[in-house]
Order: sequence, then structure tokens, then C-alpha cells
Amino acid sequence: MISNHEIDYYIHGEEMQCVEIELDPQETVIAESGSFMYMDNGIEMHTIFGDGSQQNSGGFFDKLMGAGKRLLVGESLFMTAFTNSGYGKQKVAFAAPYAGKIVPLDLSRLGNKVICQKDAFLCAAKGVSVGIEFQRKLGTGLFGGEGFIMEKLEGDGMAFVHAGGYILERDLAHGEVLRVDTGCIVAFTSTVDYDIQMVKGIKNAIFGGEGLFFAALRGPGKVWLQSLPVSRLASRILSYAQPGGRKEEGSILGGLGNIFDGDGF
Repeated sequence: MISNHEIDYYIHGEEMQCVEIELDPQETVIAESGSFMYMDNGIEMHTIFGDGSQQNSGGFFDKLMGAGKRLLVGESLFMTAFTNSGYGKQKVAFAAPYAGKIVPLDLSRLGNKVICQKDAFLCAAKGVSVGIEFQRKLGTGLFGGEGFIMEKLEGDGMAFVHAGGYILERDLAHGEVLRVDTGCIVAFTSTVDYDIQMVKGIKNAIFGGEGLFFAALRGPGKVWLQSLPVSRLASRILSYAQPGGRKEEGSILGGLGNIFDGDGF
């Protein structure tokens, strides 16, 4: 892996954020397709195969395998590199895909590796490797919400991920366990053990509305959680868009539920 480029940044906005990155001459930042917002005149844009972390090492097959793994986490084979080809400092900015927060990750202070949900990656300093992380436990892969494959960011530079709603950081002590809705996990450091636990009690499992499983995160390490997973937001929007609207109440209360909360008038 080549050494990571050092970049300075500033995050703008509240609900709909963008990150502005300042590049010194010959510094490069890589980004997912579709996240670009604007750039100064001295910055050049190039499409690269994979994430650029193996541009100067390994053969074609190694590069093909590294890029191909990205398809498994919903990313494309190609990324875009933005390089400052001028003489002074230049800026380039990337926008979040939906309402939420951009999380800066200094990998050099996080054990050089962070595991995150699929599609969370936004951009990073060139040299950061964007790959996949297989869940070795069968139960975690089947019921953990993210399947057997998650995204991993490796290196010693800055990386930026995006998630929905408010972002909460938790530092877990050794042996400390945090039980989380599986969709609310954004990222965690490599020292955190990720497992699942079944919801106790038949009534809780069937009528609780929170699913059958929790994600169990055991420290030590750092965890990032999101208050509004995009899947939850999409599900709620679809439920209102369907004929009859509020399906969660219509099956039992019908229009009565809408009247009680003021939507029936």
C-alpha cells in the first residue's frame, strides 16, 4: 500500500452536509462516483480502477481482484481521483447523498482499520484502501442486517463516511457490550467484536416491532451509530405512499388511528 496523502478538510452544513477538502500541490483525494460537488480550477479529475491504493504495486490480477471486491459492497469498479496540479492550495468538495451526517475518520488514530456498513464510504485521502470485510460468524452474516459482507477502510490517512440522521459515538471499555438495532450501526474499529443476540420473550419478538435480533458490540473500541438508517426512512415513506396510507394502523384501527393522531381531518 502506498503512503496516504495528508489532507485538510472542513464539513459544512447541518442536515445536508458537504465536506470541503483542501489539497496541497500534488495531493490527491479519491471519491465515489456521484459525490462530487465542486472544485477549484487547479484540480484535475481522473477515473481510476479500484481505490488507487495499489496503483504502484501488484500486477493486473491483484488490481482486478481488489476492485472486483468492491462490487460485493454495492460500489463500482471505478473511483474518481482529484489531484491538485497547481502550485498553491486548491479545494474540492463532496456532498452527502441524503440527510444525515458526514463522519471524519482519522485511520492513524483508529488502529489503521475501520469496518463500516455498505455504501457508507464517501471519500478519502489517496492511499486509503476501500475493501470488504467478511463476517465469519454464521448468525451475524444471516441476521446481522448487513449480511456476510461489510466495507473496510484501511490505511493511515483521513476517510469520510456518511450515515442518516444524528451520529452518536461510543467508546466501549474492554468487555463492555452495547446492544444495537442492526440497521443503526455505521462503523466500528477492528478491535470491536460484532455478534447478534435474539430478542428475549415471545411477545417482544412478535409484537415489539423491533425485529428478532439485536447487534451485540463488545469492546474495547469505538462505535459509530446512526439515528435514522436510510432503509428505515425508505420503508416509512413507502408505507405512506401505498394505497390506504398507514398500513401499520389500518389493519387494526383503520381510519380511527389517523383521527387519533390528527391525520384524519
